[in-house]
Amino acid sequence: MPGSICRRFPARAMRLLAAVVGLTALASCSSAGYYWQSVHGHLALMNAARPIEELLADPALAADLRPKLEQARRIRAFAVSELALPDNASYHRYSDLKRRAAVWNVAAAPPDSLTLRRWCFPVVGCVGYRGYYDEAEARALAAQLEREEGLEVRVYGIPAYSTLGWLNWAGGDPLLSTFIRYPEGELARMIFHELSHQVVYVGDDTMFNESYAVAVERLGVQRWLATQADAQARREYEAFDGRRRAFRRLSRDTRRELTELYARKAELAQDPAALPAQKAAVMARFRDRYAELKSGWAAAGTPFDGFDRWVDEANNAFFGIQAAYDELVPGFEALFAQLGGDWPRFHAAVRELARAPRDERRARLKQR
Repeated sequence: MPGSICRRFPARAMRLLAAVVGLTALASCSSAGYYWQSVHGHLALMNAARPIEELLADPALAADLRPKLEQARRIRAFAVSELALPDNASYHRYSDLKRRAAVWNVAAAPPDSLTLRRWCFPVVGCVGYRGYYDEAEARALAAQLEREEGLEVRVYGIPAYSTLGWLNWAGGDPLLSTFIRYPEGELARMIFHELSHQVVYVGDDTMFNESYAVAVERLGVQRWLATQADAQARREYEAFDGRRRAFRRLSRDTRRELTELYARKAELAQDPAALPAQKAAVMARFRDRYAELKSGWAAAGTPFDGFDRWVDEANNAFFGIQAAYDELVPGFEALFAQLGGDWPRFHAAVRELARAPRDERRARLKQR
């Protein structure tokens, strides 16, 4: 059956199969079922997309959607004119997915390490997750990894993903219902982040790719809010982003504790209960510190529980994911400052960094 599926793929579908970045790549027909769900899911997403101009001309357009599409259009133009991000077909259309996430990713790590299990594909290289358009399929894989490999797993929905510009010939990446109603600063952050993946993408280095995109989103949103947004939007973003940064600092500190603990696992191996007990203590401190954060937010009149589920389900896979998104961000931000905030020079410098061997480019960023 898998072989017959592969033989029936038309050339256009095969090209699409090879371009659904981070979710699938054409390796062989042995995993044709997985690859086919990726192609089918992405085709459905693209087929549901309609041009923003067409939607804005429709008198039946939902009243709350109209201002968000207009806002997204302004953000998209700003990305080109002010941040030197690509001027192409992406984010000029909108797709209503009628679900809460664009894709559900599965991440997994051993009980005594933060190193994520990797899935490797010829097109996108190796990545620390595997994505599904169907949440049930993602959870089935997670259960299998727990049962058969003893891994700690995390299933998480993501609101958007990038096809790296490879599908701009087919209409590009659309705006999605999963994030279009975000507050102004968050909407800008999402668009800047995903567009940055079309500027620089390195196979086999998720940390480099995501840290660069997070740096672009942070720096880009700062400029957007300073020059384009009103005081209310700035206050709203500052409050939310302040909580997010505090939570990331807490996660980073806990990740450091776990990394130091796992580095001693050979030493602790003489007592089988030692490492699990110390790990449990680190996780308990993490949750206690999070409770303190929440108390502080509540006392300040801004109660927030948006990180509760992440904390409740936190494990090695969770901390491994977090590392990919913030480990190298300070280095990218320092590089941007050294270049005088010049966006074209910054992107060019990141492209140059991307050509260096992985360990070298990471070391150069951490030295800044």
